[in-house]
This record gives sequence, C-alpha cells and structure tokens, in this order.
Amino acid sequence: MDIFDIIGPVMVGPSSSHTAGAVRIGYIAGKLMGEPIARAEILLYGSFLATGKGHGTRKALVAGLLGMKPDDMRIPDSFEIAREHGIEVTFGESTLRDAHPNTAQILLTSVTGKKLEVVGESLGGSRINIAQIDGIATNFSGDYPTLVVHNMDQPGHVAEVTSMLAHKSVNIATMQLYRASRGGNSVMVLECDQEVPEDGINWLRHAEGVVKVTYLGME
Repeated sequence: MDIFDIIGPVMVGPSSSHTAGAVRIGYIAGKLMGEPIARAEILLYGSFLATGKGHGTRKALVAGLLGMKPDDMRIPDSFEIAREHGIEVTFGESTLRDAHPNTAQILLTSVTGKKLEVVGESLGGSRINIAQIDGIATNFSGDYPTLVVHNMDQPGHVAEVTSMLAHKSVNIATMQLYRASRGGNSVMVLECDQEVPEDGINWLRHAEGVVKVTYLGME
C-alpha cells in the first residue's frame, strides 16, 4: 500500500474525489484533445451535479483542461484564467444512465474545429477512470501512456498496431478491444510502459481502415 492511499493525494481541497479527481479528469481530457481548446461543454452527473459546486468540482474540471495538476494553487481562479485564454465554458446536466455517481461528460471543440467527447469517473483518492471516448467504452486510468485507436472491425488492425509498437520498442502493459457491432466501428485501448513516438502515431493515422487515433502522453 502506498502512503498516499492512507493520507490521500497532495492537492488543493476540499475533496480527493470531487476536487483532485475532477482536476485529473479535465487534465486527461485536455491532453487527449491535443490542441488548444476553444469551447468546453461540461455535463455533470450524480454527486458531481448535486454537491460538486460546494466542493469546487466545476473549477477543478476547468483547471484540468487548462493543464493544471491537483496541487496547483490557481485552481480556484480557473474560470477567470479560462476567460483570459479565450475558452468558452458552459455547464449542464448529463443525461447518462447508470453511470458512476462522480461522472463528468466533457465535450470539447479545439481552435481548429476538432471535436472530442470524454466521459470520466472519479473513483476516490484522486483515482479516475476514463470510461468513454466519443461514445465508445474505453476504461483506462490515465496513469500510463495510452494509445486509443478507432478503426473498422476488420482483420489485421490489431496486428498493425502491435507491430508498430514492437518496432518502436514500446511494451504493452494492458490492451482492451471493443466494438459496436461485427464489421462496424471498433476501438483498441493500449496502455504502454513507454511513450509512443509521434511518427508511429502519425503512421497509424494514415493506415487504411483507421478512423481516428487519440494519444495520452505522460511527458
């Protein structure tokens, strides 16, 4: 057991789930976007919606989108900082069903018009789960470099991705496969022990049958 499992994370409070976890959800959503954000629509569910205002959840989510970590003293000023950066932020109620009680559904638009939807769950002690990306289940922690590949459900795509990682000397820690239907859209989620080089990611983006590649780097 880690000491932080006992005393909790280093953070700007008051809550490890409603504040620190929310910062991490926003941070990972911003990293997954990979471009400067122009607009963020944040929809809250369950306890995040009911009690999040008093725990600073909204400010924490926006702080994460701005690239702040849970111990950043600027978190209470995140709304003002977002306005200074020209980021439009709106809040609402999520219509998700049977989600984790501490859930945020974040819809982002970048300055170039790129769109991304992330559903993140705060599990307590600042631990989180990225449950969905663009409506497809993903379920990863954000603690490792993570490659998310959306592709058509066709033979060969798993081999292409794993061969590329092997060629780049990147070891796979965990791998999950999901598909909406046979022959339809599918997604691979690979948590890795090393960062995935940019040229490998770009190669995947141009591979036949690959619809979208999203990458969460730790550096």
